[in-house]
Amino acid sequence: MSTPGDIFSLRGKVALVTGSSTGLGKAMALALGRAGAKVALNYNNNAERAEKTLAEFRAQGCEGALFRANVIDEGEVDGLCRQVASTLGPVDIAVLNATPDQPLKPIEEYDWAFCQSMLDFFIKSPFLITRAVLPHMKAQKWGRIINIGSEVFHLGVAPFTAYVAAKGGQNGFTRSLAHELAPWRITVNMIAPGWIPVERHDKDPQSAKDAYFATIPMKRWGVPDDLAGTITYLASDASSFVTGQNIHVNGGITVH
Repeated sequence: MSTPGDIFSLRGKVALVTGSSTGLGKAMALALGRAGAKVALNYNNNAERAEKTLAEFRAQGCEGALFRANVIDEGEVDGLCRQVASTLGPVDIAVLNATPDQPLKPIEEYDWAFCQSMLDFFIKSPFLITRAVLPHMKAQKWGRIINIGSEVFHLGVAPFTAYVAAKGGQNGFTRSLAHELAPWRITVNMIAPGWIPVERHDKDPQSAKDAYFATIPMKRWGVPDDLAGTITYLASDASSFVTGQNIHVNGGITVH
């Protein structure tokens, strides 16, 4: 029988975290590494920053490697998964986190290319990566697919239509796929963070930050490490009977 500590261990597992050279992706990759997984850190731009992340990752005693790939490109996704398998081993845990810029603007200012970019990152990329890693997961009858969503879908945040719609689609993808893959003991879940300030929020208006902070029931800002427990839980055997769920990490904002 496993001890409580054992069921959270990820030793012997390989995790791929897309968009993990910075921000929340970096924090989640570090959490999985600290739990014992070999972690494939993914980036597409800014190689210098990615190398610094890898150095920090290894300095904390974690095992992993860095992989450059555009995760909305089918050929690059297939190549990424092959490279991860040959370097670290086949992917057991896929964390679908990569994201584009997320400007707020009225729908009249959108064009379809902008909307398509949201669908590419939050529908196309999860589809491509899931399809690429499934043969191994099905063969071993164990796998974890974890989509990174957002509270914006539940709150209907405006003016943010394209992003919110794409995140809603990713939520539906998660729920349907959870039913489809349950017979193979593959779980599919979603984490929906709140606004947790990271590097890309440095230039956000202070007035917007103040307005959001006023809505947080816990009366403190979230920090990237607030995701560590949730990502480790969903990736581990501790959550083996949990699938199709959307766990909000936002200090209680979506409690109604």
